[in-house]
Amino acid sequence: MRWNATPEDLVRAARVTGVHDERVLAALREVPRARFVPRAHRSAAYEDRPLPIGHGQVTTQPSLSGTMLQALRLTGDEHVLEVGTGYGFQTALLARLAARVVSVDLWPDLVGRVRETLDAMGVANVVLRVGDGTLGAPDEAPFDAVLVSAAHPSVPPPLIDQLTVGGRLVQPIGEGGDEDVVLFERTAEGLRTRASMTRARFVRLHGEHGYPGPEDREGR
Repeated sequence: MRWNATPEDLVRAARVTGVHDERVLAALREVPRARFVPRAHRSAAYEDRPLPIGHGQVTTQPSLSGTMLQALRLTGDEHVLEVGTGYGFQTALLARLAARVVSVDLWPDLVGRVRETLDAMGVANVVLRVGDGTLGAPDEAPFDAVLVSAAHPSVPPPLIDQLTVGGRLVQPIGEGGDEDVVLFERTAEGLRTRASMTRARFVRLHGEHGYPGPEDREGR
């Protein structure tokens, strides 16, 4: 295990996995992951691997976040919905890449921690909410892009409804544990699959249009 990794190591790892968007790479370089990682794991903040964040969850591997963000093709003017705030590093990356981000997570303690971190960093273009991410944020819709950081066999209908025509959505498709990370695009006729990008492991997506709530989980 490496203890002296730097943000540049995350950039190199992302390049190896096929990330070439310079805006995404710059965000990986410039957003301090160590500010978001739980204190007990900060020595590993710049290693390209998931880290535990509590509630039986882990962070998204930075290079995987880079792959998902690149697929959204953000130019800086977009209004973006993130489902699954987690520990907030990916949220901060989105904040550097888009005009406005709405991020929803089930866990109040995680959202509270991320809010404190983003406030301390002066990040002002993120709206954080505690709630059911499968319902999206209808009062903030429409969105130009949606990024879902949890797995379900299908895309929740409210997320499709809240996506603009021409907008992109990335979600791991599967039952949780071995997913196909898929890029979709909203067309006038509905949601269309554009690319299967990689295989990865994600936690399950919980909510009204996902799996039963975390309090109902067994063996996790």
